[in-house]
Amino acid sequence: MSIVNLEFEKPIAELEAKLAEWESLSSSSHIDAAVEIKALKVKIEEMKKNIYGSLSAWQRVQLARHPNRPYTLDYIERICTDFLEFHGDRRFADDAAIVGGFAKIDDIPVMVIGTQKGRNTKENVMRNFGCPHPEGYRKALRLMQVAEMARLPIITFIDTPGAFPGVASEERHIGEAIAVNLREMFSFTVPIICVVIGEGGSGGALAIGVGNKVMIMENAYYSVITPEGCAAILWKDRAYSAQAAEALKLTAHDLLKLKLVDGVVEEPLGGAHKDYDAAAENLRKAVLAALKEFDGWTPEQLKTQRYERFRNVKFYAEPKKSGKAEAEK
Repeated sequence: MSIVNLEFEKPIAELEAKLAEWESLSSSSHIDAAVEIKALKVKIEEMKKNIYGSLSAWQRVQLARHPNRPYTLDYIERICTDFLEFHGDRRFADDAAIVGGFAKIDDIPVMVIGTQKGRNTKENVMRNFGCPHPEGYRKALRLMQVAEMARLPIITFIDTPGAFPGVASEERHIGEAIAVNLREMFSFTVPIICVVIGEGGSGGALAIGVGNKVMIMENAYYSVITPEGCAAILWKDRAYSAQAAEALKLTAHDLLKLKLVDGVVEEPLGGAHKDYDAAAENLRKAVLAALKEFDGWTPEQLKTQRYERFRNVKFYAEPKKSGKAEAEK
């Protein structure tokens, strides 16, 4: 994969280019540049900590969408063994925007399901840019029903801008497919662990996001609308996307404060794309810890806890009554 530097990462890239020049000069000549190289390395590390330690909401959205970010199959390859992929919804067709099947995580049999994007134009066309059609959600539901019958925990990885809103998708009832998934996921009696690994776009994400435990990667986001869409509605201008991202409270730490997610999975400095193996190891540990948390729970306890978890999601503020209103009362 080619190196892609986001706008706010360019100062780091410039220093790294200088470091490469000094290292090349040092190795190709007899010039001793050890002091300069050491100083540049220290400066680069300090800059990385400063930049990545104070990311704005909009910058985290950009990291969540980074073209080199690991996707569902990248994580499955690293944390799962014996993955057997299933295809088709048994009604219409297969949807490559959702992948799933039997797998093992540390020898624990699970059903793993996730949205999948492509790395290039050809792959993205095949994966529909990670935007599932109705048949994708119906395939996911079919796999979850198999897991329910086999008494297997369900693991879902979420990374989608949203469900596909095209005419064909509407003709095959995308809204109904999402609604049925929501209803059915509340009825399952096996543990369901959901992790937002990149983009968590509205109902398209929630359709495989009803879990006993919902976690999110450090630089992922989860929102009812994209910052660009919000800016277009509120300000009539996508140029306000950064302000919209802040207002939406869509980052991992914002969502944790609002108790919309139950945990944040740490990423390598600079994002998950900087070190696939380290990101996958953190994700593996988080999933295993979540599975252990629900070990021994009865089917009824699992179903009840999942229902109550979402029923208790609320955040609102009532305006304070004026002194005059209180007096009249």
